[in-house]
Amino acid sequence: MNGVTHLLATDLDKTFVGDREALTELLAFFEEQPYHVNLVYNTGRHFQSMQKLRDAENLPAPDIAITDVGTEIRIRNGEDFELDSEWDERMTENWQPEKIEEIAARFAGLTKQPVTGKNRSSYYVADDETAAEFGKQISDAGIPHKYIYSGSKYVDILPVDGGKGQALQYVVKKYQLQDIKLLVSGDSGNDTEMLTQGFPSVIVGNAHPELLAIPEDPTIYRASRGFAGGILEAWQYFHSK
Repeated sequence: MNGVTHLLATDLDKTFVGDREALTELLAFFEEQPYHVNLVYNTGRHFQSMQKLRDAENLPAPDIAITDVGTEIRIRNGEDFELDSEWDERMTENWQPEKIEEIAARFAGLTKQPVTGKNRSSYYVADDETAAEFGKQISDAGIPHKYIYSGSKYVDILPVDGGKGQALQYVVKKYQLQDIKLLVSGDSGNDTEMLTQGFPSVIVGNAHPELLAIPEDPTIYRASRGFAGGILEAWQYFHSK
């Protein structure tokens, strides 16, 4: 990550990926610039799922992969990706997945998601009321955690320091990227944290309604175009010079 001047930190599904024509347009635009745009994929997918999506969609390799809703970070080293052990250790502090599972078992409206990440507990949820009560019972039990409800059907329980925003802040600080030209992009509730860190950010035009609740802010651009087209629209808005 030495010499980085421009960086896109983006969610994948329904943000960077979802409109092949728009993604081709975005990548062609980046290629035409006199600078290099480094990539961070910041996704809810686990690492192996991210790699499968890359193969299926012929996506460029990111410089950094933040996966499992900000609970794992890997740095690209040639063709390989190396786990950031410092972040991994932080995620395991006070993490109590067994107790979370015990509480989840009380709810008929929760179904465990088939994810492999060890530092997240993720569920499909039947309705808003079940999601809210589940979060309340975890809090009442005194379990340190971060609760994320997105798309009206997904609940992620993460270590208290986890999440896409916290992970991105960690990367920016570790690699001293505070003064570069950065754009953050997302489409759903689990992107809220990274979109509201004060970095130039874009809510793509096809975003879930839950992102409409984010207050107006000069650092957050609400694109008219969807998917990668919205990213391009915001890049030209923030970084046209």
